[in-house]
Amino acid sequence: MGNNMKFTELDRYLFGQGTHYEIYKLFGAHPGTQRKKEGVFFAVWAPHAKAVSVVGDFNGWNPEVNVMKCDNDMGIYQLFIPKVREGDLYKYCITTQNGELLYKADPYGNYAEMRPGNASRVVNLEGFKWGDTTWLKNRQNFDPQKDAMSIYEVHPGSWKKHPAAHEDDPGFYNYREFAHALADYVKEMGYTHVELMGIAEHPFDGSWGYQVTGYYAPTSRYGTPEDFRYFVNYMHKNKIGVILDWVPAHFPKDAHGLADFDGTPTYEYADPRKGEHPDWGTKVFDYGKNEVKNFLIANALFWIQEFHIDGLRVDAVASMLYLDYGRENGQWVPNQYGENKNLEAIEFFRHLNSVVLGKHKGTVMIAEESTAWPMVTGKPEDGGLGFSLKWNMGWMHDFLEYMKLDPYFRKYNHHKMTFSTSYAYSENYVLVLSHDEVVHLKCSMINKMPGLGQDKFENLKAGYSYMIGHPGKKLLFMGQDFGQYQEWSEARELDWYLLGEESHQKLQNYVKALLAMYKKYPALYANDQNPQGLEWINADDASRSIYSFIRWSPTGRNNLLFVLNYTPVEREDYRVGVPKKKQYKLILNSKEPEFGGDVHKEQTVYKAVKKECDGREFSFAYPLPAYGVAVFQF
Repeated sequence: MGNNMKFTELDRYLFGQGTHYEIYKLFGAHPGTQRKKEGVFFAVWAPHAKAVSVVGDFNGWNPEVNVMKCDNDMGIYQLFIPKVREGDLYKYCITTQNGELLYKADPYGNYAEMRPGNASRVVNLEGFKWGDTTWLKNRQNFDPQKDAMSIYEVHPGSWKKHPAAHEDDPGFYNYREFAHALADYVKEMGYTHVELMGIAEHPFDGSWGYQVTGYYAPTSRYGTPEDFRYFVNYMHKNKIGVILDWVPAHFPKDAHGLADFDGTPTYEYADPRKGEHPDWGTKVFDYGKNEVKNFLIANALFWIQEFHIDGLRVDAVASMLYLDYGRENGQWVPNQYGENKNLEAIEFFRHLNSVVLGKHKGTVMIAEESTAWPMVTGKPEDGGLGFSLKWNMGWMHDFLEYMKLDPYFRKYNHHKMTFSTSYAYSENYVLVLSHDEVVHLKCSMINKMPGLGQDKFENLKAGYSYMIGHPGKKLLFMGQDFGQYQEWSEARELDWYLLGEESHQKLQNYVKALLAMYKKYPALYANDQNPQGLEWINADDASRSIYSFIRWSPTGRNNLLFVLNYTPVEREDYRVGVPKKKQYKLILNSKEPEFGGDVHKEQTVYKAVKKECDGREFSFAYPLPAYGVAVFQF
């Protein structure tokens, strides 16, 4: 980190303005030299502290040994301590205005003790040799609106585990082992990106990483910051993008964390009606405070700049945008116009997204926003929030409600599958079947399906086929691509043994075929934002619960016709209307033996004839099996 770790006037000014985008290079603990002595520079922001000292295993955790200097009225405390080494544990001991001592982990610390310990650990982030130059160069041309994106959502601690060596051994894979095992799987399946849950340091496994205490530290559960860099580097070498869950919406009240950091609300709103989430028992960041906005925006940039992350999925955006989110009357404060919008959070998002996407072309910012807030992916200058993509929770909800139904009742709910196409172009969407849908007694994907045995698998194949055919990027949570029976739990690994059973193996084969088709045909992704990209052939065949539509390619070549049957009734010559008197080649049939069916490819090319159907001049007939999916290329 060099010799000069002092904050300059410019550093202080920018931090006070909320625009010091590399502030993490000054705050925290940075190995360096001063007057030819090796040691560590420490810096922390504690504006209302009476005094701050660094305590650690190098001074017997004694607050009187290494007292920090506060050199201005901003509350920035600094100290160089010789002979402190990489790996040493430390905390800040903060003396509050009323004389209480608080022992806090470093808000800008880059590495932490393995839970249940919660001290920060000195680490040097310099010196890693990256090998992903080609990936980063190509990434600049990535366009999330026009390029393929199929995301595999993963919780590293429970994807796979080692057998426990002893009672307290969690059996976690190290980041490096995880890199090799995950890259192999993702390449075999054909996903383009992984999205990781719970990478930022957090105290409690059961929070899945959504209650963060170390925003600048990859969790030590799976190794060192260098190990995590190895993971990202290895993914990039294998042409796999890496997205992280990022949680600027709230933080936990753990004594060593950000809550009441200097004995006063430092990072959170002072008014508990704004500064606390009654639902989650957590604190809310003060988006009106420049130093807090700086902490968060610099943090987003930190992951992209220091760890080469390709994008952030921003958790719980709605809870930030609405002042009354999860609150009863009297529990919230309206804004200056008497409304329930958090104007400071809106401004924060516009600033965040403009800076991140402006500085790093080809990265993505994804909003998990569960309401109909307008223009989440609109440009800030047009009044939008500036995200690249938004999770489509409406589609997910309607889709699951429909798929759970007994096929007999689907005809009365036919519109649940078509409704989402009426707003598919209002935002840049990701269709998600995430971890949230397979926990808390909601059942795994396979167990949401009606029927028994093989019927569940047939339903799920038909469901996933619609997801691939529908406009929007794709996200699927781990375990759902092979029909995991149990709900997900962070405490155990996935039920990989199920792949020894034919039905699970064949479902996985089918998902692989869907993902391969998705990447191969631009019709399925390049027109996601163009209403001309999807054309319904028949959206109204409710009595038979069959849907047919075309995905048009931007070039007009290799267009795809989807025919999906959501009942167990076979239609021996289902006639479908088509736009042209052409040949239609069957490229995907869900009843192939490799997918668990018994229909061998008899005929693959169907010629349209002049016969009216679905209000069109031309049509052809095709034997559509029970729960059958057929995709034709023309």
